[in-house]
Amino acid sequence: MERTILHIDMNSCYASIECLHDPSIRDFPVAVGGDVEARHGIILAKNEHAKKFGVKTGEALWQAKQKCPNLIIVPPHFERYIRFSRLTRAIYSEYSNQIEPFGLDEAWVDVTGNTKLFGDGDALANEIRERVKFELGITVSIGVSYNKIFAKLGSDYKKPDAVTVFTRDNFRDKVWPLPAEDLLYVGRATSKKLHGYGIHTIGQIAETDPRALQGWFGKCGLVLSAFANGDDTSPVSLAGDEAVIKSVGNSTTTPRDLENDEDARIIFYMLCESVAERIREDGFFAKTVQISLRDRDLSSFERQLKLETPTCLACELHTAAMQLLRANYSWQKPLRSIGVRATDLIPATSPQQLTMFEDAQKRERMETIERTVDDIRRRFGHYAIGRAITTTDKTLRNINPKEDHTIHPVGFFKAV
Repeated sequence: MERTILHIDMNSCYASIECLHDPSIRDFPVAVGGDVEARHGIILAKNEHAKKFGVKTGEALWQAKQKCPNLIIVPPHFERYIRFSRLTRAIYSEYSNQIEPFGLDEAWVDVTGNTKLFGDGDALANEIRERVKFELGITVSIGVSYNKIFAKLGSDYKKPDAVTVFTRDNFRDKVWPLPAEDLLYVGRATSKKLHGYGIHTIGQIAETDPRALQGWFGKCGLVLSAFANGDDTSPVSLAGDEAVIKSVGNSTTTPRDLENDEDARIIFYMLCESVAERIREDGFFAKTVQISLRDRDLSSFERQLKLETPTCLACELHTAAMQLLRANYSWQKPLRSIGVRATDLIPATSPQQLTMFEDAQKRERMETIERTVDDIRRRFGHYAIGRAITTTDKTLRNINPKEDHTIHPVGFFKAV
């Protein structure tokens, strides 16, 4: 049986939800953005009115203001976005138990077994689209196809509040003329390399010898060839199938430039505490620590270090982070933002090889202390208790240590 897969994308998700909560701004250019004073000054999302002025996700607030002087910028409220994400998926669940999230605002839904009950994919998609608009007050765009990749292309093809159908009969006419970078997983670097070989459209990828693509991109080249030709057979996951967490990390743009190791030490402790808290909450130990650094000229790089012993302790993550910083950065330029990520996660129940050179009882005591701090913060708030070092600089302590960057194999939080 030919599959019928929907990809549903909430239009201008964050901005639409903000306009729903404050109808007085609905008819004006609106963007969801960070805090200019804290230097989190980028556009996270924008509504259709702002798009007409050329406002783009990821650009600085001052750049957006130059394009649209009357732009209304509101702060993000992620608890609202998570709530609406759950509400939309509750609607989708009435049509299928195969629902695979792709971020807060997108999801694939396999309705193959329900087309006889609800009608063909087009009719079913329009029913869902109308229900979301009527019941939740926001709009969605839906792509309908026989595979996940073309369904995703369909939801991007026509916006807002629209349904697009790509079939085996029409995809060569509709999909192949699209830019190569519209294909899922063709990022900036891959797109640039494709252009260098004279490949600018999805159709040109499809018509390129797969062996040539493999030579240029390795196994990913064969995947691109399959995707462009509509040969994706990956299933839509069942609702409730949680992806195993691959890594947990935090990053922040600091209120002022970091000038030396001591400045970085303060911020790294705040970030490492948040990362460690979430590792313990999810029941993991980390085997690798990764840091990301960006200087004031916006040049950035990442470095990582394999730990001798897996850990869930903030103090040990911090030691590794500082070791990486000292080995890889000479402070020729101040740093504007830094991040810490714990990777190679293993279950906390995994057996561990002890060594004669470490004090196992001391590590147990440290873990008990940090878990006690977790309990205090859950009961009385994150700022109810903290390390003394984080109070030494009044400017640097004004960061958000809860900025979430938990990465799963599928489904991730992203700007929209």
